[in-house]
Amino acid sequence: MRVEVKSDLILWACDRSGRSIDSLAQQQTFRKLPSWVSGEARPTLRQLENFAKVTRTPFGYFFLHQPPKESVPIPDLRTIGNEHIGHPSPDLLDTMYICQQRQEWYQDFARSMGEKPLPFVGSVTLESNPVDVSRSIREVLGFDVEERRSIPTWTEALRRFISQADSIGIMVMLSGIVGSNTHRPLNPNEFRGFALVNPLAPLVFINGKDTKAAQMFTLAHELAHIWIGQTALSDVGPITIPSNNIEVWCNQVAAELLVPLDVLHDTYRGDIPLREELNHLARRFKVSTLVILRRLHDAGKLTREELWRAYEQELQRLKSISRGSGGNFYLTLPARVSKRFARALVISTLEGQTLHRDAFRLLGFSKLATFHELSRQLEVAI
Repeated sequence: MRVEVKSDLILWACDRSGRSIDSLAQQQTFRKLPSWVSGEARPTLRQLENFAKVTRTPFGYFFLHQPPKESVPIPDLRTIGNEHIGHPSPDLLDTMYICQQRQEWYQDFARSMGEKPLPFVGSVTLESNPVDVSRSIREVLGFDVEERRSIPTWTEALRRFISQADSIGIMVMLSGIVGSNTHRPLNPNEFRGFALVNPLAPLVFINGKDTKAAQMFTLAHELAHIWIGQTALSDVGPITIPSNNIEVWCNQVAAELLVPLDVLHDTYRGDIPLREELNHLARRFKVSTLVILRRLHDAGKLTREELWRAYEQELQRLKSISRGSGGNFYLTLPARVSKRFARALVISTLEGQTLHRDAFRLLGFSKLATFHELSRQLEVAI
């Protein structure tokens, strides 16, 4: 059976997936793809189904009269210059949809458990002083600057930071792939993270394909979104100059949260080379050298030109450092879906409140043995 498909829809599917006509046509299944576009040939139903799968396109879209205008389902504050970024990738969209489904489930669970709205969600405004807000976040989290000084590595500091957010009711999901699909890596150049604000189930997602250094700042930035009560998709970094007032404010809060200026002034040594000072301060505050550069500029220790020059050099150095891989599935899964969410879902399923099939869908696997092992790792009795 041959299917009539408009060429605009085929071109649109390729464009949104980041695949070119030429590259796809090299595969035997799609060797006639150029002919589908020109109208000289039509795909079979099976060929169109395969094309939808490869391009991550919902199959029904190919029967529309024209390509749909897709947009992310939350406020999109990403910009290049002063222009909003368009054409979200299927990977970004699917990641957001998965997180929204998890948040909706957890909200219902929290209500059933009689949990109260979290008082810090939406507790401040844009008029609030970033220094005061950062101090409030540190107090609520128990995020002590001196404690971080004794933590050996950035990775452990980030893990501790996530654990602190989890303990006060914020689901933090850190992943570099879509769901559990290792063949669908997320692109850090497209987005760094997002916050889904909800008084019962606030959620922060961090792009795990970004550098460990960047992830720390992203978490701090998204926590500021939770405090101000503004759901948003972000791509900001330590020295980004956003055009949106909310992003500017959240960056200020994040920078002060990680590296308080008063402590920096007391710690800074101006009589040693910048490279040595960056390493010293990064170890002291357990943040990236990129954040340190931003704060040295804020403290008046670097000009804007010196900041940009040093930042580019440091960014290239960090990108050259391998990120490591994989790890134990049962240790990485709670980090990808949030330990708070995973525990709640396992408990609800074992108590018969949630169907196993729904739990498997939300967790991203399909085997009962995997579920039982996860419950043991989470120390939830079976």
